[in-house]
Amino acid sequence: MSSSTLSRQTSQPRTTPSPGKAGLSLRRSRDNVNGWAFATPFLVFFLVFLVWPILYGFYMSLTGKSLTGANDSLIGFANYAEAFADAGMWRSLGNTLYFTVISTVPLVLVALVMAALLNIGLPAQWLWRLSYFAPFLLASTVVSLFFVWMYNPQLGLINDFLSKFGIPKVGWLNDPNVAMWSIVIATLWWTVGFNFLLYLAAMQNIPVQHYEAASLDGAGPWRQFFSITLPQLTPTTVMIVLLQILASLKVFDQIYQMTAGGPGGSTRPVVQYIFETGFTGYRLGYSAAISYIFFGLIVLVSALQFVITRRRSA
Repeated sequence: MSSSTLSRQTSQPRTTPSPGKAGLSLRRSRDNVNGWAFATPFLVFFLVFLVWPILYGFYMSLTGKSLTGANDSLIGFANYAEAFADAGMWRSLGNTLYFTVISTVPLVLVALVMAALLNIGLPAQWLWRLSYFAPFLLASTVVSLFFVWMYNPQLGLINDFLSKFGIPKVGWLNDPNVAMWSIVIATLWWTVGFNFLLYLAAMQNIPVQHYEAASLDGAGPWRQFFSITLPQLTPTTVMIVLLQILASLKVFDQIYQMTAGGPGGSTRPVVQYIFETGFTGYRLGYSAAISYIFFGLIVLVSALQFVITRRRSA
């Protein structure tokens, strides 16, 4: 073999045989099988614990189902018609909306102030973070019991402190005009730490160059806060407000443990009304109908928040 033939053979690129259509189809089928194998456990839990309860709950709301086992037949939308005419449901729903409004505002503003104070560089920051966030780790039962004793008209520390200034004792959990505000104060102390951490993380992610440039232009701390910090926190604020509204609409634990919905039903939320209707009044179908009306309200609030967020980001 001549040298020219040898060089011509070695200069030709080596090519690997491409897989045929059968090989590609087999590989895709294998990938699909592996993907479904990984997704199947989640899909099973999703269908069993979310989709099926939603469908069965809606079916139950169309029946007169009771814990006694009587009248399981379909009655159409009679439960919904009765719910819309139920003064007790509307009152409990009003209590829920009232709690949502008066609790969301301080839970956002107080968390913002706490994060701003810590962000300016207070000493022993780890201690401040721990003290602000630690109550959030407590169980609702512990918090409720703590504030029940604090609010005790005769032995509570709050009334004892007020009596030193000549202020008469207050029935914090016994007065219909004060009970809801008392629960809001307990909720604020308990859950504000979560919003505080979200705000603090967002503040610490704001570039320092913004503040340095503002300082060179003569902007003081207040001007920097309102012109730089607050605008940069808009996405975080929208997220916190949305999460707080959804959490407040589902309030149940602390109210049930502190007042059981009293006095006179002035603090009873709609979740407690659904619970009492189904498991105390034995009307599972009717309680399911109320729960789906409440579910529709939550979906509506979430949709409004989504529209507002999209308009601000556009």
